[in-house]
Amino acid sequence: MSHLTPSRQLPDTDADADGSPDPDVTATEEPGKDAESGVQEPDAQDPSPSPGGWFGWRRRFPRTARGVWLGTTVLAAVLVYVVLIVPNRLDRMPVESFFRLPVEALFLAGLLLVLPPRPRRITAAVLGVFLGMSAVLKCLDMGFRQTLARPFDLVFDWVLLADAADFLKDSLGRTGEVLAVIGVVALAVAVLVLSGLAMLRLADVLARHRRVAARSTLVLGVVWIICFTLGVQSGGVTFATKGYAQYLSNRVQYVRDGLADAEVFEKQLTADAYARTPSDQLLTGLRGKDVMLTFVESYGRVAIDDPKMGPAVDATLRAGDARLKAAGFSARSGWLRSPVTGAGSWLAHSTFLSGLWVKNQQRYRSLITSDRATLTSYFRKTGAWRTVGIVPGVRKAWPEGKYFGLDHIYDSEHLGYQGPYFSWSPVPDQFSLEAFQRLEHGKKNRDPIMAEIILASSHNPWSPIPRMVDWDDLGDGSVFDGIEKKGTDPAQVWKDSDRVRTEYRRAIEYSVQSLTEWVERYGTDDTVLVFLGDHQPVPTVTGGSTNRDVPVTIVARDPKVLERIEGWDWTPGLKPADDAPTWGMDRFRDRFLTAYGPQGR
Repeated sequence: MSHLTPSRQLPDTDADADGSPDPDVTATEEPGKDAESGVQEPDAQDPSPSPGGWFGWRRRFPRTARGVWLGTTVLAAVLVYVVLIVPNRLDRMPVESFFRLPVEALFLAGLLLVLPPRPRRITAAVLGVFLGMSAVLKCLDMGFRQTLARPFDLVFDWVLLADAADFLKDSLGRTGEVLAVIGVVALAVAVLVLSGLAMLRLADVLARHRRVAARSTLVLGVVWIICFTLGVQSGGVTFATKGYAQYLSNRVQYVRDGLADAEVFEKQLTADAYARTPSDQLLTGLRGKDVMLTFVESYGRVAIDDPKMGPAVDATLRAGDARLKAAGFSARSGWLRSPVTGAGSWLAHSTFLSGLWVKNQQRYRSLITSDRATLTSYFRKTGAWRTVGIVPGVRKAWPEGKYFGLDHIYDSEHLGYQGPYFSWSPVPDQFSLEAFQRLEHGKKNRDPIMAEIILASSHNPWSPIPRMVDWDDLGDGSVFDGIEKKGTDPAQVWKDSDRVRTEYRRAIEYSVQSLTEWVERYGTDDTVLVFLGDHQPVPTVTGGSTNRDVPVTIVARDPKVLERIEGWDWTPGLKPADDAPTWGMDRFRDRFLTAYGPQGR
């Protein structure tokens, strides 16, 4: 017989999931009060937020209500657990990584157990939202590592999200872009809300079963200390982890390093060995020449070294070599190390032209608002060249063009192209080069030209890809309509990594062939072509390699041009040898200015 009066009888909802009384609620406790603090907790009598639920369904279906409550509680625990232990990169997710004991979970449990009701719920909600934010950040890290092989920069990378939206529009259309953006935003908001609700649910459960929770937390804490001290592992993964705390620490340090880097870069901006060189002493070895500084999008070392892609690309390079030699041209090739991989072409371009290591958006912004001279602006400074830009990937205002010292810029709207887009790329490379010939290079009685040309057909997603047509048939570009319609569907290509690599290889072959055929067709004794890749392709193609090397080649018919770089020990031809010199891309500008200045004779 119970010694409690009916008014003091414990309600059924204080029983455990199996219907047995909660051992942590004693007969001396009042219903709805914390066993130790005695503070009233309105929801302690019922696991549901309201006594009857919507339309009183919890009263009418108590077993179902209990099942729903248990299910959502388990899901809440799983959500918090996964956020704490999941890595921020897709290539580090072995099954064993999901069966670990995170110390952060024990810390959160201990914190929530010692707080009184109202502060506990406020703290739980705040911590839940914070966990949700970190989950979103981890997802951003995963995406950035898959494309840029680096984590998301919390300070400087937000502008890149707009570029990602533009990429979606070009790849999926305006409707696809809008739907994708809405979906991503909705998912991010849902993660924040669900994380907050999950922490609130777990805080309530801990309060309801305070003594069991406290003992369990203590025992698990001892287990964690023992396992961490002994280095217990499973499949090479440590069981006792503090990975989440380390992740937060790394992110904070990443932000600090980025902010501190601004001061370092400001000092580097002012260190320019050629800043005071008289204009008549600059680039004297190239006077009278037409110089083309050409970037081939995503043309990385993997295209040449990869066992599957290499043979086909090698054949394209050998065919290009043969064409150039037949036209009287020679070439020398080496390697440059890009500051980026996967994407971020503008960072590579500015590194190559400025002679500074432009590795992030902060450095890029500092550079283009500074007085630092670039290779292109030094050509302009001499007054001996007309400087132009052929930038088919630019589809809107590009104020940075003024910084790079270009007299005139031809973007995608001013090349005369009336054909179709090839996914991201607005203009096929062959047409861009033909437009350069028509608009600038082919004019009579002109000054020598220095052109910065960016070939974009090898830009991700490499589907569909244009193919070579007879140069005389290019017209306004409408000849590409049928080629685009017969091309591959990027949505289908990207379901298979092998197909992605195949299409990437074909895109590189197309870009290189376009370039070498243009030189064969329109090159003269005064033509000097410098062409290079801007960065390696995305990890889907590189297989996760951390190598950032890209090929660089100088082509000329005048032997005196290549004689000036004999000391560079570059490989003859379009394909650099495996052991050819590798420089940082930031070193090219000054070496080039030295080789083709008075001291380079």
